[in-house]
Amino acid sequence: MARLLIVEDDPDTNDSICEYLKDAGHKVHAAFDGKQALVLFENLPIDAIVLDIMLPQLSGLEVLREIRQNSDVPVLMLTAIKDEGTQITSFDRLADDYITKPCSIVLLGKRITALLRRAGKGRDVHSWEWQDLAVDFAACTACKGNESVAVTPKELQLLKLLLDNQGLVLTRNQILDELWGMESPESDRTIDLYISRLRTKLGIGCIKTIKGIGYKLEGPEWTE
Repeated sequence: MARLLIVEDDPDTNDSICEYLKDAGHKVHAAFDGKQALVLFENLPIDAIVLDIMLPQLSGLEVLREIRQNSDVPVLMLTAIKDEGTQITSFDRLADDYITKPCSIVLLGKRITALLRRAGKGRDVHSWEWQDLAVDFAACTACKGNESVAVTPKELQLLKLLLDNQGLVLTRNQILDELWGMESPESDRTIDLYISRLRTKLGIGCIKTIKGIGYKLEGPEWTE
């Protein structure tokens, strides 16, 4: 889970982004103008910012300039402004990413996840222990108690993906895109089958079904 600041003056857009990111497991704070954004940023431990440019009080570019005086927090510019000059100015002022509206909220979520990962908010999982289960992703092995468990590489890839995004909800389509890419099965219900196999083979009770959305892994710790 990360603590995110969403700076967007349109209430409907702000609400929809916040709700999606809350469902993904993040703690979200909303700001509707540039001055409010700076106040929240100065008083809260923020891990990443989604920042509109055309804002009341202070523009997004002014907010970005103020933030960069003393912070390297990841900032993603989300704006309707598409001209190259504004994009160049944003990156010159050390924005980390730039997306133009309208955009897919799923794509926005993936961009935020990538920013957090690059900022060290996500960890690369090499091995994992939970209760009497031990998984070595490098060796592609799993042991429960003193017994070896037969698992396929794809099953371990799915488990690792959930661990890499611990606490975040992954949709079935996101999982398909990550693990199968262009060779995705026709039905996203393939994911349900793989989740069922993981639960049965490894006895993992911390993979939670989010009805109508997908899955998330919560609770256990991992080792690197």
